[in-house]
Amino acid sequence: MNEHTGGARRLWIRNPMAILAAEAAGGVVVEGTRLVECVPAGGRPAAPVHETFDAARHVVIPGLVNTHHHFFQTLTRAHPLAINKPLFPWLQALYTVWDRLTPEAFRLATRLAYTELLLSGCTTAGDHHYLFPKGLEAAVDIQVEEARALGIRAFVTRGSMSLSVRDGGLPPDALVQDDDTILADSERVLSLFHDPAPGAMVQIGLAPCSPFNVTKRLMRESAALAERHDCRLHTHLGETLDEDAYCLATFGQRPVDYLEEVGWMKARTWLAHGIHFTDDEVARLGRAGVGVCHCPTSNMTLASGQCRTCELEAAGSPVGLGVDGSASNDSSNLMEGVRHALMLNRLTYGAERVTHLDALRWATEGSAACLGRSDIGRIEAGREADLALFTLDELRFSGAHDPLAALVLCGAHRADRVMVAGQWRVIDGHPVGLDTRRLREEHTQLARHLFGAV
Repeated sequence: MNEHTGGARRLWIRNPMAILAAEAAGGVVVEGTRLVECVPAGGRPAAPVHETFDAARHVVIPGLVNTHHHFFQTLTRAHPLAINKPLFPWLQALYTVWDRLTPEAFRLATRLAYTELLLSGCTTAGDHHYLFPKGLEAAVDIQVEEARALGIRAFVTRGSMSLSVRDGGLPPDALVQDDDTILADSERVLSLFHDPAPGAMVQIGLAPCSPFNVTKRLMRESAALAERHDCRLHTHLGETLDEDAYCLATFGQRPVDYLEEVGWMKARTWLAHGIHFTDDEVARLGRAGVGVCHCPTSNMTLASGQCRTCELEAAGSPVGLGVDGSASNDSSNLMEGVRHALMLNRLTYGAERVTHLDALRWATEGSAACLGRSDIGRIEAGREADLALFTLDELRFSGAHDPLAALVLCGAHRADRVMVAGQWRVIDGHPVGLDTRRLREEHTQLARHLFGAV
């Protein structure tokens, strides 16, 4: 059915099997890059539409928002030097191969990670890139180019490491940069790419990697730079007990005290992992509005611990989801991460305390809040038209009665359609304009050539 009218083109995504939005059982209307109307059950759009899409086979949710990843790690999945290790030994093992990263390999790793995320229903892809070996100084530029080519919304954080082994840090000399180089490039990429406006397709954040591989000066000056450019701040914090011990031995303080001393205890900050916090630290983070990205799959793989999601939310901290690096997750699938978040948090808090709707909320509205965005993360008029549509056609869903619950409980992992800013970017389970077979072959070949076991 088509109903033609003048002005901007309007698309009615009509009568979905189920939709994660109140008063939208009849679907939603997309005009330009935005959602302009939620249609009630049995209703019709208030104004004529140019086109309709019959969503009777689809479960519709807001596009998922990934708030922590390391794209380059897709090249070292299941690496024999690193499997079956906790975080610090895992890092030390992989640092010995990551210095081989080339711009060509990084571009393919980025393209593959964006594509995996998009296919899982993710419409906003955050990455924390902190690895800048010689020759890869334009890493952020590459990530922005690849996001624009694929049509995915991107939140790229300019990460950094400035303390090597000789300075008391963990990484080798070849993987670190000095503070001045990092700050100059941070200012460069902010000036070039950061768009603070609603509807932005690319935003930049600043992300010194963690307390055990950057200086306090870099943390402080990054915070000042973020204030000047109105951008977000991101770092790893509270991930392992080893990190607690390092901070106590090196700084004479726990990680949250460190965060406060360097001027990061503020609402523009969100943290990766946030596992090992005391009750008092949870309360302090909540009062400051500091967000936390929960990374359940990675936390289970490395046996790092369990994020205190419910306590953090109750205290006032936004809680989002991230897949984390594909060498500690071994996947870039955020829908899979939603299921893992549900399972791990039920194990932590009980079956009645955490629902499938909580896990979906963390991956959408919660993640958007971590990124400081009120224009994505929910299906409602005025928000960006970022949508993930799943079918329940596989055997795993047979017999399921609640379609939204089935997405999580029965293990949905690949979207049938994905819309970003009003444009279909995945159709019939395939990314538009991208040969995934060729991408996989090229990526695999480079991974084996550069990072094969030594």
